[in-house]
Amino acid sequence: MLPINQYQEQFLVYLQNQKKDKEPKNLYEPIDYILQLGGKRMRPVLTLMSAEIFDADYKKALPAALAVEVFHNFSLVHDDIMDDAPLRRGKITVHEKWNVNTGILSGDAMLILAYQHFEKYEPRIFRKLAKLFSKTALEVCEGQQYDVDFETRDDVTIPEYLKMIEYKTAVLVAAAMKMGAIIAETSKENAKLIYDFGLNLGLAFQLQDDYLDAFGDPDTFGKQVGGDIIENKKTYLYLKAIEFASEEQKAQLLHFFCVQPEVNGDKIIAVKEIFNATGASEATQKAIQGFTLKAFKTLKKIKISEDKKAILKTFGENLMSRNV
Repeated sequence: MLPINQYQEQFLVYLQNQKKDKEPKNLYEPIDYILQLGGKRMRPVLTLMSAEIFDADYKKALPAALAVEVFHNFSLVHDDIMDDAPLRRGKITVHEKWNVNTGILSGDAMLILAYQHFEKYEPRIFRKLAKLFSKTALEVCEGQQYDVDFETRDDVTIPEYLKMIEYKTAVLVAAAMKMGAIIAETSKENAKLIYDFGLNLGLAFQLQDDYLDAFGDPDTFGKQVGGDIIENKKTYLYLKAIEFASEEQKAQLLHFFCVQPEVNGDKIIAVKEIFNATGASEATQKAIQGFTLKAFKTLKKIKISEDKKAILKTFGENLMSRNV
């Protein structure tokens, strides 16, 4: 097993080696742009780590890791268009740098390119990877639609929200880990357990992302802080605030999230104050910890050495305490 930063480095070397100048430039340059923007590379790293966890050479998992990263970035390009987001990882979003039509078309091409990376595997492994990938890709689209639907609803429940983030975010984290297991040809039980581990880690990750969207440092978070508040997103923070709020606080939140007042810093500040005053911030942090601990409980059942379990546990702990 390598240190996490070395998996990141090896993945980036592989990513750079796959880069080719292709025509038309206005299709492929936005793809190169979004893939070079950086980010944590969490999903491809998990694919590489998972392969080695189950005793395969991580290099065998590089094509699948790249497929996961390309798909993830495809979803970000389209999400940013739907959210009208100006920044991604601290840089101008694709649709702002080029235009919306370019963002849509380049995103479509990324989805196709993601599938092409699986062609480097023998048919038996390819079928398993493609089947998992298709299921996951459709779930991500379903999760995104739930997210959009929730923006115009004032009756979203916590279970509905958790299902949305499971599909939109967690299933791709889980699939990234299971792909490593498939490539390593471990047991079905191990592959299922590593998927469940990734799923709970992904839920914790998204809740942490929601928290950082409101309370993160703009210099390290890489996205517009308060973006979910501006977009009236019914996040876990919001739903917990509604649950715990006084009548006055609830009326304020409903006003901010339903009436769409003029978007300015005052709205963000006021909503964050309600999140803190109601205890929603603390409840969200407890939920993050809860899903992380659930992932660790699953980890104990996987048939791998204790030192490998410790590596995965450390990765989860680092995710839980991140500020980017």
